[in-house]
Amino acid sequence: MSIALVILAAGKGTRMRSDLPKVLHKVAGAPLLAHAMASGASLSPERTVIVTGHGAEQVKAAAREIDETATCVLQSEQLGTGHAVLQARPALEGFSGDVIVLYGDTPFIRPETLEAMAEARRSHDVVVLGFTAADPGKYGRLVMEGDALMQIVEFKDAGLRERAIDFCNSGVISASADTFFALLDRVGNDNASGEYYLTDIVALAREAGLSATAVSCDEAETMGVNSRVDLAAAEAGFQSRKRAEALIEGVTMTAPETVWFAHDTWIGPDCEIEPNVVFGPGVTIENGAHIRAFSHLEGCHVSRGAVVGPYARLRPGAELAEDVRVGNFVEIKNAVLDEGAKVNHLTYIGDAHIGEKTNIGAGTITCNYDGVFKHRTEIGARAFIGSNTMLVAPVKVGAEAMTASGAVITKEVPEGALAISRADQVNKLGLARKLFEMLKSKKASQAGSKG
Repeated sequence: MSIALVILAAGKGTRMRSDLPKVLHKVAGAPLLAHAMASGASLSPERTVIVTGHGAEQVKAAAREIDETATCVLQSEQLGTGHAVLQARPALEGFSGDVIVLYGDTPFIRPETLEAMAEARRSHDVVVLGFTAADPGKYGRLVMEGDALMQIVEFKDAGLRERAIDFCNSGVISASADTFFALLDRVGNDNASGEYYLTDIVALAREAGLSATAVSCDEAETMGVNSRVDLAAAEAGFQSRKRAEALIEGVTMTAPETVWFAHDTWIGPDCEIEPNVVFGPGVTIENGAHIRAFSHLEGCHVSRGAVVGPYARLRPGAELAEDVRVGNFVEIKNAVLDEGAKVNHLTYIGDAHIGEKTNIGAGTITCNYDGVFKHRTEIGARAFIGSNTMLVAPVKVGAEAMTASGAVITKEVPEGALAISRADQVNKLGLARKLFEMLKSKKASQAGSKG
């Protein structure tokens, strides 16, 4: 059966106290909406519809960046979840498969859980995702008889008997498109909130002689994010799970609680990650690499045997081949370092290609930006770049060439050549003492005049 996703993302998120739409606040470097879309994408949906409202254009742009095939529809009035799903009807015209409703502010539902829902749909007309709550609080309750779901009762409308139930509604629900919209057309708003509840379709399905059931998942999967407190808790939950996964997969972390992952961080077995390392989005670390303490990596690829840090920064476009060394207070951006290259101290390498086994001396800078354009630096294999060299791009240094310490390189250095570009040293004998005596006398004079 083909699948369509309807993801509700219209809420303002008043408790976030933010101009940014709630679903665009980030966990692990990605918007909440991206997490929800990624969960649903595991089902290979034929269509994905995002229901927008507050900040619709921002949400639409973000959704299209995540999945350019996604369709966005507008819920201009916030009249409840049932009303929100109805806004997706035109976008699903002609679709006859199953619809699964997800929420843009509920980022952690696992693909396995959605697959279990899809499987349950084979034998039931309506499938709801539920969870056993440690504190049911104000969640809607799932009223079950055996494996049959009889109705969903919102907390505001629940009596004492329903409120005693701890099997709660996540809001995620699935049915065929035809069933969904036929039932939604019958949903009214005669309730405590005056809203059109999506959850009412369960009782309506039972009245129509259709079957309904609930699939259970861990409560942590259903966590919704409605405030900054929730957002922090969601981040903590994600990081805890990601650290545990990394350890299970063979990554060594001496202080895992200090390592921070992005949503898409990939680290191979036998890597060692020292304390206080931060991974931004888009990082891949191959087997056996070593990331030392207090390093920050984003949008980069680190190959086997490479060592990064401590206190290193890899920015987007950094590509480190096998056995590369990047040391303390080194920044690499949009640059390729070939096998065995070394950049060990106090250096900036941007928009560059560094050849294999080349050594970059301390304090070297690729001067890649002229205020308008970025320019590339090309350094060949087995070159030696002396400390404090300024490489004024665009410039090339040939294989096995050398630059003298303190050089400012503005022209091509041929293969095997030594480039020296600095002013001649001149020694003025005795002048230092004279200058110090003059300066000390001036300081003493100024002190006397203030007294």
